[in-house]
Amino acid sequence: MANNLFLTNSTAATTFIVVLFSLLLAGKSQTFSTSLPRTALRLGKQKLTHLHFFFHDVVGGPNATAIRVAAASITNTSTTGFGAVIMMDNLLTVGPEPNSTRVGRAQGMYASADLNDMSFMMVQNYVFDEERYNGSTLSILGRNPIMSPVRELPVVGGSGVFRFARGYTEARTYFLNATNGDAVVEYNVYVIHY
Repeated sequence: MANNLFLTNSTAATTFIVVLFSLLLAGKSQTFSTSLPRTALRLGKQKLTHLHFFFHDVVGGPNATAIRVAAASITNTSTTGFGAVIMMDNLLTVGPEPNSTRVGRAQGMYASADLNDMSFMMVQNYVFDEERYNGSTLSILGRNPIMSPVRELPVVGGSGVFRFARGYTEARTYFLNATNGDAVVEYNVYVIHY
């Protein structure tokens, strides 16, 4: 009996030492974070950029660019369409006409997220293909109370020219087709970036 107790304690002690040693080695061999000088990321002076464009949300017809992909059990009976999730790939243009000069696409989704008021939770990337900003993106995440004359949404990031972006965007409905839900929204985006 004494020999079995010794083996059990010895095995437990050996296991404990092996686990502890492994943790110590793992902690020294990997690094979670490192401080970098600003020059490592080529961060220069910050710039403030103002962008102005129109967002074309086409939800009806054969050329829809925004399509409902999910709904809750109450979506169709809710006065706000609560629970509807819409995926989009909407045109961004210089002017309000769809044949105006294209500057990019708004890709992402929006969802009806308010039981009492028409308000969307917006998750979108503005993907620019205009020459100066070609390949650059801005990421937007926020609440859009669509019946308000002016809505403010935060810019939470970006890529390319807009790397390390932060700022906000103001949205104003320019046109709304009450029959099918198509809309043209004017955006003014103010973004600080490097």
